[in-house]
Amino acid sequence: MIPAMLDFADKGRQSVPMTIMSSTPFPGRQNIPEQVSFDRRELGVILGLYGRMVAAGEWRDYGISTLREVAVFSVFRRTAEQPLYRIEKRPRLRHRQGLFSVIGMDGQILKRGHDLKTVLRVLERKLIRAVD
Repeated sequence: MIPAMLDFADKGRQSVPMTIMSSTPFPGRQNIPEQVSFDRRELGVILGLYGRMVAAGEWRDYGISTLREVAVFSVFRRTAEQPLYRIEKRPRLRHRQGLFSVIGMDGQILKRGHDLKTVLRVLERKLIRAVD
């Protein structure tokens, strides 16, 4: 059995070609993600420093928080303590003070900038010790 061909064209109307229009983005909403996180390259830099500090016996634990406006890498000497340092990524500050910041235990901002490696140098100074 062969199905019957259906003709949906309306004989009384003229056919008008359909145009496809691109959608316009809503103002103020510019691809803002649900949560901020560190990318693979940034985590590689942070975990490289973390590994060196663990080997030196300075740090023992870490925690990562991904929130709506900030991603935080917290460094602990012991798990039950407050973090010694917090490495934060705030995309809203990328055009002002800088995307990355290192914050001490007391809440003081130790270094802020646009390049993660230069911001983390403030923590690498802790590794440099005089050898007897």
